[in-house]
Amino acid sequence: MSSSEEKGQVAVGSLTPEKEVPPAFEDHTNQGSLETSQEDFMTRNGLNLRSFQKRSYGEGIVQLDRSMKKRHLHMIAIGGSIGAGFFVGSGGAFATGGPGFVFIDFLIIGVMMFNVVYALGEMAVLYPVSGGFYTYSNRFIDPSWGFAMGWNYVFQWAIVLPLELTVCGITVQYWNDEINVGVWITVFLVAIIIINVFGTLGYAEEEFWSAVIKLGATVIFMIIAFVLVLGGGPKSGRYGEYWGARYWYEPGAFANGFKGFCSVFVTAAFAFSGTELVGLAAAEAANPVKALPGAIKQVFWRITLFYILGLFFVGLLVPYDDPSLLGSGYVDVKASPFVLVGKYANLQGFDHFMNFIILVSVLSIGVSSVYGGSRTLTALAQEGYAPKIFTYVDKSGRPLFSVGIILLFGVLAYVNLDADGPTVFSWLLALSGLAALFTWGSICLAHIRFRTAWAYHGHTLDEIPFKAVGGVYGSYLGLFLIALVLVAQFYVAVSPVGMDVNTAEGFFQSYLAFPVVLFFWACGYAWKRQGWLRTDQIDIDTGRRELDWDSINAWRVTLAAMPAWKRIYHTVFV
Repeated sequence: MSSSEEKGQVAVGSLTPEKEVPPAFEDHTNQGSLETSQEDFMTRNGLNLRSFQKRSYGEGIVQLDRSMKKRHLHMIAIGGSIGAGFFVGSGGAFATGGPGFVFIDFLIIGVMMFNVVYALGEMAVLYPVSGGFYTYSNRFIDPSWGFAMGWNYVFQWAIVLPLELTVCGITVQYWNDEINVGVWITVFLVAIIIINVFGTLGYAEEEFWSAVIKLGATVIFMIIAFVLVLGGGPKSGRYGEYWGARYWYEPGAFANGFKGFCSVFVTAAFAFSGTELVGLAAAEAANPVKALPGAIKQVFWRITLFYILGLFFVGLLVPYDDPSLLGSGYVDVKASPFVLVGKYANLQGFDHFMNFIILVSVLSIGVSSVYGGSRTLTALAQEGYAPKIFTYVDKSGRPLFSVGIILLFGVLAYVNLDADGPTVFSWLLALSGLAALFTWGSICLAHIRFRTAWAYHGHTLDEIPFKAVGGVYGSYLGLFLIALVLVAQFYVAVSPVGMDVNTAEGFFQSYLAFPVVLFFWACGYAWKRQGWLRTDQIDIDTGRRELDWDSINAWRVTLAAMPAWKRIYHTVFV
């Protein structure tokens, strides 16, 4: 055995002749990247008709365009998918559970996400393949379950797109409600289409700059909120005197008891949806081995800065019994507690500033939904789990038909304009409400099974270049917390806040995603007739990335020589 193999450096395609290589893990990166680099500027960036022609890459699976840079991955990780769930949906969470339960539930989901993303990062550095977490479920758990997770993820984002377009339209109506919301839906749908014309780079640049705006706005909000808590607001507003934590005493920190605690979980989970996109984007980064670990570590700051501290300050300044928090549902930006803080403080223009940030955030989620849904659909088609037409990748690296079908779902936003539209929309939202939890649970389980197979085949942890901070125990903890959230959501689906027993319609609007996932799994099993993989069936070698072990080992030696506090800093934070 060569020294590189002893260190876990197995080249792509270095298997024995009798072992079949699954197509999703064949490496055609060089073919695709080489052809893209040879094209002219207009073709590479999707700006001429030639760019729409099919890319020629030989047999097997083509990797998508690898134009993302390190800065893109970092900003996608720290602020990429923060949208209406955080800025608007949190208002309903405060009304349901109070600031205490919001803080606790978001903290629990934050701990869960910390472990999920690190588990994803560990696998993505070793196996940076298009389709990301879906292919890990397919490879390490059960091909039928992988089929279910892939389609579950596609439908999650396909349904989120029309929702976010509707929120965009209603957000603009905060300034001008005389123009029909359908006009604004059209405007923002066209904007998302234009961004997708530029392919991977269009998504990456849009996410980078929108994340910069969201990050800056959140920091500004927390500075202003801190001043308001200390009584530094205008005398004409509510916070002209020392405010402190009075709302945690009256009306109180907790609302609706145990039901309130359980109800906030699903809002928190929805607000964190999309955090895993950094792992999906890694497959289109120029050098994921170097860029991804640093990006994964930014998730700590995202959880701490955006969610925990941001919502803590909101809970100090807006009471949970404020009738404005109820709004008219998920899409009412006037119910955003971030907007209400500016309004109550009588800070001229601050509510408009936060409303603009909400608009940027929601548009960003719309772009992310097309990216996440289309890339997963392409991976499904490459595995034979979706029609072959979705394997089409053009000369600028865009999965053209996959992007097109996800964009078509955007027209569902117009359904909301009809009198019965909100009812239809509620059912659509029910399809995606819990979808992310199954994705995250599958990532944790895939990581557990990967580690088991890794040890079974005689490998050591030293052969893993980037290791999850919590190890396999972190994934067990993440899986346990996800199961806890699903149980809590089942409880409130049966007996929601304000009711003893829910109606059948109300129950399925809260828990529809669960039977849908089971349906997808049954379809996958009926199609492929493949079940749970035994440990000895798990292939850990095919498609494993070649690594620069000299650099990795040199860094490990440097890290080991550092003081304990500095090792923790470099391991967890940067």
